[in-house]
Amino acid sequence: MPRDPTAEVRRARPLLGTLVEVAVCGGPDPGPAIEAAFAAVASVHSLMSYHDPASDIARLNRQAYRRPVSVHPATFEVLQAALDWSRRTDGAFDVSIAPQLERQGLLPRFRSGIATGTWRDIECLPGRRVRFHRPLRIDLGGIAKGYAVDRACTALERNGVSSAMVNAGGDLRVVGSTAWPIAVRHPTQPGHRLPLCELADGAIATSAAYYLPGGFGHRRTRALVDGRSRMLREWCGSVSVSAATCAKADALTKVVGLIGVRAESMLVRERATACIIGATGTTRILGVVGA
Repeated sequence: MPRDPTAEVRRARPLLGTLVEVAVCGGPDPGPAIEAAFAAVASVHSLMSYHDPASDIARLNRQAYRRPVSVHPATFEVLQAALDWSRRTDGAFDVSIAPQLERQGLLPRFRSGIATGTWRDIECLPGRRVRFHRPLRIDLGGIAKGYAVDRACTALERNGVSSAMVNAGGDLRVVGSTAWPIAVRHPTQPGHRLPLCELADGAIATSAAYYLPGGFGHRRTRALVDGRSRMLREWCGSVSVSAATCAKADALTKVVGLIGVRAESMLVRERATACIIGATGTTRILGVVGA
């Protein structure tokens, strides 16, 4: 039987430490486009994984304090974007908090060394080289997942897809003008979904703590470390940010979670909207309404 050209096709694979879902609506056989999307995500995963000893991030953490290290263009791009967010937040958003995440059991333990540096000790050099001026360890988990979703959407469009959705564990982007209904889990009742919006040709990311490992007496808290104090922030709510790209939305969820209402000027400049949901389900909107 021939395929219905208006049918929706969904595929999912474990990548980026979560389940990545690609949905394509309409058009001819979407198989090659979906494969290209997953390949784009897998590429980001292999380059920026904290767990893979062959990744760019692992090589930087081992070697960049001793000498400049060349990295893939994608890694260089994401690191530069992360450092820009660090500058704009005076260090609240900081990719060098990996040791603190290790101590909380949120990242695997690195085998060597005391890490004393911050984002200010990271230098991006010509030729896509990176140098650390003090011992430190970086993790791009606060932005790389959104970037991977963006890369997947680009792959879909290059393969002729005009209507699709890519969702990587709450970092989500929609291709095309068809609106897709978006819902988020209740912060303290993850089995209950709250309708959030309808999204077309844009991205949304959510930061919450639905499935964090035990800690703080097994209360559900968000895995956000403030780069200024190096302390884990405990809060039982969630932040969802809609923006033009998923990388931007992903980073902004952490920015809003860390600095709260002071992030509104950044949201306005980025034409982004944040929805903060408290533990009881109350909501607060910041930024550009209807962005």
